[in-house]
Amino acid sequence: MPSFVPVEELFARRHFDGEIVVLCVRWYLSFKLSYRDLVSMMSERGINLAHTTILRWVQHYMPEFEKRWKRYARPVGDSWRMDETYVKVRGEWMYLYRAVDKAGETVDFFLSRHRDVNAAKAFLRRAMKGRRVPDKVTLDAYAASHRAVADLKATGELPERLLVRSSKYLNNLIEQDHRRVKHRLRPMLGLKSFESATIVISGIELAEKIKKGQFKFGKLGGAGATMPEIWSAALAA
Repeated sequence: MPSFVPVEELFARRHFDGEIVVLCVRWYLSFKLSYRDLVSMMSERGINLAHTTILRWVQHYMPEFEKRWKRYARPVGDSWRMDETYVKVRGEWMYLYRAVDKAGETVDFFLSRHRDVNAAKAFLRRAMKGRRVPDKVTLDAYAASHRAVADLKATGELPERLLVRSSKYLNNLIEQDHRRVKHRLRPMLGLKSFESATIVISGIELAEKIKKGQFKFGKLGGAGATMPEIWSAALAA
């Protein structure tokens, strides 16, 4: 288990209190808001921010927040629905690989500049890291994804017993789930770099996992805790 510095140290020497930083990052990732929307909302509360300040907070803190939340993640199921969708980054279309289990809980994501066998392999390797290998994977009809699974079986990274299915009906679940992420991306008015897009999408995925209840909330204050209290508990060292 990695060690973490006290949360107060994360915000040391910042002009704004840590609670303001967490609130802005949390709201930006959870709701359909632009940076300028958040600036206006904070201004009504007497807090004057530049939109670039919130942008820097998201880029700087999101990877650390994700690591701290990961300690409380519940395991996902062993029947996965895998698919890819499109995301525009700096005016170019990129490919967002994602998977959910049969209950609709998010497994993982992978942003790629290419849609090919290597990208599908990279996603599957990332998705399997630190979690149980699936028993079933449902894919669309795209040949590269099927080839990726076959290659990983051949190298022993996936078990030979893994059942691979291709079903439009079963994959409706992941296609519907893509909309959660894409609806949140729409008000962001474009992602400016591949690296920043990856961080922002990881934050959106985290916010969606929280909404889906994919964490052990009993350890974060229980059913009666407010969202600020839950976040405070999750980020604590």
